Amino acid sequence: MKNILFVSGEGLPFIKSGGLADVIGSLPEALTKQGLGAAVVLPMYKKIIEKYPDLKEECTIRVKSGIIDKQSVVYSGKVENVDFYFIRQDDYFYRDGLYGYADDGERFAFFCHAVLDMLPHIKFKPDVIHTNDWHTGMVPILCKQEYTDASYKKYKHVYTIHNLLFQGNFPKETMRCFNLSDHYYNNGDIKFDNGISFMKAGIIYADKVTTVSQTYAKEILTSEYGERMEKVLAEKGNNLVGIVNGIDVVNWNPATDPALYKNYTTTDIRNKKACKRSLQYQLGLRVADDVLLIGIVTRLTWQKGMHLILDKLSNIMNQDVQLVILGSGDNYIENELKKIESTYPHRAVFYCGYNEELSHRIYAGCDLFLMPSLFEPCGISQLISMRYGTIPLVRETGGLKDTVKPFNEYDGTGTGFSFRYFKGDEMMHILAYAIKVYYYNKPGWRKLIRQAMTLDVSWDNSAREYKNLYESM
Repeated sequence: MKNILFVSGEGLPFIKSGGLADVIGSLPEALTKQGLGAAVVLPMYKKIIEKYPDLKEECTIRVKSGIIDKQSVVYSGKVENVDFYFIRQDDYFYRDGLYGYADDGERFAFFCHAVLDMLPHIKFKPDVIHTNDWHTGMVPILCKQEYTDASYKKYKHVYTIHNLLFQGNFPKETMRCFNLSDHYYNNGDIKFDNGISFMKAGIIYADKVTTVSQTYAKEILTSEYGERMEKVLAEKGNNLVGIVNGIDVVNWNPATDPALYKNYTTTDIRNKKACKRSLQYQLGLRVADDVLLIGIVTRLTWQKGMHLILDKLSNIMNQDVQLVILGSGDNYIENELKKIESTYPHRAVFYCGYNEELSHRIYAGCDLFLMPSLFEPCGISQLISMRYGTIPLVRETGGLKDTVKPFNEYDGTGTGFSFRYFKGDEMMHILAYAIKVYYYNKPGWRKLIRQAMTLDVSWDNSAREYKNLYESM
């Protein structure tokens, strides 16, 4: 049995800032069901210390590399079949936030070292070290080039890119946090512009590089989506693999979800209408079964296609629809969306911020879920919306293209609607088609709901692909 150690900057159920945490909270457990051993190591942030005071102290380690000379305490816990380890160093991680500090390069250089220094002192003995995103990108190069003990040479390394946009680029002075010679900067292995890139190091020194959908794996080889890493990625050849994410189908389950007004199942979706009426009443919309209710749960950024929505908002609201948006982000987008309730009273609602319970109710209560992203490495929202029988309308990019199959009115196949080009008119064209199907093809819409809800969006298939990848190494 192979043992896989996941190294990450965040992970559920302990700490979350984005979709990476969802993956770390689900994939390791799914792998244990495939017969693999799995463990996770995270920084021990302030919020983890405050929320989980009963974690077990494992050992004390000293991290000494370059300008870094710190002691750290390793803690552990267990969630179902997965061991969790936590690196506690309060100078670096006892802060209100996770990322975004001036010393992030030094903080996560320390974390990468601490993970490797921890390995001889814990019970879990990995065969594969699976690092994730820029925070952990230096682990493969450190393991292969700085840690000279023979025991470190046995590890295989998988590095997953969850979003290529965030690369961990820091000034050249960050090299002082490592015992690596300037050779690795001068030969270009970690150099990026006039600094260094943790992600570039992860790509070059990992044995396998994965990303979170097959389409995104192809897109990042182009100048349009490659974020100036496309040539580095192209050199990986067949060692660059796309494996789509799943979701936690226990947490996201309309049959048992406690946040819903009424629960419903694939075989009996009548209570979905009750969820819709409850959501409309809660948000001050006109309560009506027959109006198409569109939902959006997202970060309010350009990447998520929010400028398309703002540009075409009047066109959208000229249709016989209602609209509910939950999210936060760009100040300009927030301020523009705050106007919609007065402009379209009882027809449009914007909830600025994030509310977990409300997000569940939107996924269940809406008819259509709008997700017109500029790019989307994988996407989770479209998987959740399909699980709840809320039909996604997406742009054909990354994981959205891989997971949402367009409705074909002639043979009844499909699980949603999609458009190709990142243009407002394209979005409106397919939205008009979806509205037409909703109002004038009731059997087709009911079939879409059934097909979306029965689609396997769990981690099972993805875990099998990861297992095959590990065993191929």
